[in-house]
Amino acid sequence: MTTAQKELVKATVPVLKENGVLLTAHFYKRMFTHNPELKHMFNMGNQQNQKQQTALAMAVLAYAEHIENPSVLLPVLDSIGQKHTSLSIRPEHYNIVGHHLLNSIAEVLGNAATPELLNAWKAAYLQLAELMIGQESKLYHQQVSKTGGWTGWRPFVLKQKVEESAEITSFYLYPSDNGPIAPFTPGQYISVRLFLPELNLLQPRQYSLSAAPNGKYYRISVKREIGSVHPDGMISNRLHDHVKEGDIIEASAPAGNFVLNAAGHHPVVLISGGVGQTPLISMLESLIHTGNTQSVTWIHGCRNQQVHAFQQQVAAWTQKHSHVKQHLFYNQHNNEANINAGVVELDVLGADILEENTQYYICGPAGFINKHYQYLTARGIQKEAIFFEEFGPASLQLN
Repeated sequence: MTTAQKELVKATVPVLKENGVLLTAHFYKRMFTHNPELKHMFNMGNQQNQKQQTALAMAVLAYAEHIENPSVLLPVLDSIGQKHTSLSIRPEHYNIVGHHLLNSIAEVLGNAATPELLNAWKAAYLQLAELMIGQESKLYHQQVSKTGGWTGWRPFVLKQKVEESAEITSFYLYPSDNGPIAPFTPGQYISVRLFLPELNLLQPRQYSLSAAPNGKYYRISVKREIGSVHPDGMISNRLHDHVKEGDIIEASAPAGNFVLNAAGHHPVVLISGGVGQTPLISMLESLIHTGNTQSVTWIHGCRNQQVHAFQQQVAAWTQKHSHVKQHLFYNQHNNEANINAGVVELDVLGADILEENTQYYICGPAGFINKHYQYLTARGIQKEAIFFEEFGPASLQLN
């Protein structure tokens, strides 16, 4: 890109701040109209609730703001690349996206979209596409370099469904070819793909792996969306209501960069809300199996005992391993022993969770993450020691 082109891109920052979602909403509508086959690759639930439009608007804005040095966005680009590889996004898709994005800029900005501005954004997009394609090529190579690794979609047999609570059920997926499966790092997810008759579409969704790596199967634990007819909950509910033991489910290889840092020995605090505990369960089980004797603190909040998944398993671990402690919070408290009433409040736990060199992992809704992130940083915890994952398209910009 030329200096003049970079200046033109930066000059659009105020417009993106004010009208970014308008632009991205127009872009998605245009792309799906002209390339309806891409609806099979995108979560259409996130289209209806505007999460995807908002996430893309934020990403475009961040790229424009850092056009002088886009390498500072590499951590964000890695997270996007992880999601793209789990959905089998390929280089040819970038040509389609670029075409519709540039046309959307022209159509939304009207007369303000001068040929010079469009050429500048074309150069910017090509630069970004090159970065993303390169990053994703590395990730695909890493996948196939693993024993049992693959790219794209692979058939798995659902051999077991286990109800973990009134809302959450675990699904045990074994490779249908009886071959090896790729190892993963606790905290990662897989995508699964099902056909939704209601939409007449294949739809992918990401679910965290909820058991430590074992070399035999992947386990996902899925929350039923009670009363949901929204596409965002249709895959989860279809897994609960229509997928039976013995059925085939297509899945992608494990991906994601919200992962347990197993290097070194340091205290670990795991903080979850609701079904946000699923990646943290994998981390906790892995820490126990690897013999780590540094303190591990499990902090979990949910509505009540009926929806509290994995409670017996975690209780068994804490009883067997003295270095593992747990603190539970129920919104609907019925005088249960050793349960805190209300939502998760870290300040009631005292200084025990603020040990030196502790690493913190938080998973749950955006508001839940932000609340505990702010609490920890206000007490001197370094940002680099706090890791978090927000389910769905990212909207938090905390680090």
